[in-house]
Amino acid sequence: MKNLLNRRSVLAGPSHLVQVARESTGGAASPPSDDSSEASDADATAIPSAAVMSARAETPPRPVTTLRPVPAVPTQVIGRGVQIADTADIEWLTEEDALTPFRVFRSFSYSVSLLFHAKELAYYVALYQDGSLWRALKAADLEAAESAFHHFEDQATRLSDGETRRAQLEAHNEHLARLIARSEAQAERLRGDLQRRGVQEQAVSTRQNQTRKDVSQLEAQRVAAQAHLNKAHRQIHQLNLTSNEWIPHLPNR
Repeated sequence: MKNLLNRRSVLAGPSHLVQVARESTGGAASPPSDDSSEASDADATAIPSAAVMSARAETPPRPVTTLRPVPAVPTQVIGRGVQIADTADIEWLTEEDALTPFRVFRSFSYSVSLLFHAKELAYYVALYQDGSLWRALKAADLEAAESAFHHFEDQATRLSDGETRRAQLEAHNEHLARLIARSEAQAERLRGDLQRRGVQEQAVSTRQNQTRKDVSQLEAQRVAAQAHLNKAHRQIHQLNLTSNEWIPHLPNR
């Protein structure tokens, strides 16, 4: 038995406690950053930026278009033998009665005149505002002068559109004011008629009631008088009978 136990202990061997080292379940530390790679990336991004800046610097700037003022008279009118006239010359010729009016157009405070200067065989087209000369053109032939006249005529019409609309609105508002006054007067008359009609109807109703009362009273008086008359007739008849009793009866002969 002892030998058997010794053999078992030899086969099994002594027991030992072995400590097992376990790795932590936490995340592993990130490897250190490479400064050389970051520097190379920065250099790579900096190089294209410098190239772009140099390309932009080499591109020439675009020229800026200069704004030109719009002429008061269109070029197609000026190109047909029409030129700008001196307003002082036209005023002097007007004072000297040297200009003959061929065409005159007026729209509110704007007017256009086609004038003929017989001594120079020249035509003037003048645009006036409130009677004062504003713009003027000079033409060598009537056709060009009429073209300029129609241009100024259209311009005067456009300029007076606001005054035209104002005159229309003023007339329309005055017309509406007259209609409103007329309607209010008619409404006042109708109210007066209704009031008078109500007063008259009340008076008629009162008179009818009074008439019915008077008729009732008169009817009662008539009935009473008729009864009194009938009574008087009966009394007279009774008195007659009483009086006839005293008359002797006379025989016939």
